Amino acid sequence: MSPAAIHSAIGPTSVQPVAIARTPFAEKFAIPRQPQLAPAARAVIELLPPYNQPEALLGLEQVSHIWLLFQFHQAPADDPAAPRLRVRPPRLGGNEKLGVFATRSTHRPNGIGQSVVRLEKVEGTRLWVSGVDLLDGTPILDIKPYVPYADSIADADNGIASEAPATVSVSWQPDALAAAQQQAKRLGEDVVALVEQCLAQDPKPAYQQPDESRRYGVRFWDINVVWHYPQSGGICVLSVETDGAI
Repeated sequence: MSPAAIHSAIGPTSVQPVAIARTPFAEKFAIPRQPQLAPAARAVIELLPPYNQPEALLGLEQVSHIWLLFQFHQAPADDPAAPRLRVRPPRLGGNEKLGVFATRSTHRPNGIGQSVVRLEKVEGTRLWVSGVDLLDGTPILDIKPYVPYADSIADADNGIASEAPATVSVSWQPDALAAAQQQAKRLGEDVVALVEQCLAQDPKPAYQQPDESRRYGVRFWDINVVWHYPQSGGICVLSVETDGAI
């Protein structure tokens, strides 16, 4: 059957967000590459009309974790005439190509991702979750309960990523740590833990070998965080501030 015949048989499809994610990640850089790697990354999932009714969440308070199906809304869309069939996973150093369906790359044929996150509480038409890896404003396409007996497979194997990635050490300049602690009081969030957990994943491109003079920066909420690599395998946070550009 030709592609045109398949599309004709399936009929038109339309997917609308059911919710939106409010997360600390103001930009894509330094977002954990998988969920659960930064437990301090907390977010609120806000239901959108017509699903913004408490009955849509009835019973979900009995669940510890949920699946979020979402849209990579800021990832470049593929050209249908020349789809991206192979990608360069960061896990492999960014130099080796794999088939798109063998990876969790943000470059998806339909721009759909999935993450399992901890459900902290249900409050009206909002879900408080942690361990997120979503950009602020991410459209949520569906929410489903995590079912341990079905979703956890004891003998599952993945030869590409069999274990969590190695982490790097994170240290602080004293002024930067004090500033992060002040911001934590203002926001009511564990800013220090979030920064450490995200930077420990070593967000720079895998192929880069930065010297001590090179500076990196990212924005969490309205906070600009700047760091460098004083030695191989180690990060030092230099400043945490809310004014000015990184």
